[in-house]
Amino acid sequence: MDLERLVDLAAEARSRAYAPYSGFRMGAAVFTADGRTITGTLVENVSLGLAMCAERAALFATVEAGSLPVALAVVSPRTDGSVTFPCGACLQVALELGGPETVVVAATVDGVVEQSTVGELLPRGPRKA
Repeated sequence: MDLERLVDLAAEARSRAYAPYSGFRMGAAVFTADGRTITGTLVENVSLGLAMCAERAALFATVEAGSLPVALAVVSPRTDGSVTFPCGACLQVALELGGPETVVVAATVDGVVEQSTVGELLPRGPRKA
């Protein structure tokens, strides 16, 4: 699993983000259990509830492709000066589909990269029985 390449693919996906309201362009890439990579991009909507995060777009596409996530990379601007990791909702989807050991790599547009796991970022997230 080449995490640097995964970040590059997430950066490419970020370039296709549709973010006319927030301007917060984000891209994601998933490395799948069967060795593929699948990307996703943020798509906003004037009706906020209809927007879709880049992470969930990539995670859902992974399921549609018949696989499960092993690693998730996101690329976006910083939030309050810090590297932006996926939100709780996106982490919950990653927990459901990939489990607590799923690697999460978050990168800024200026190249700062941090790594964690879903379990570390969402230690008490609800899990399927």
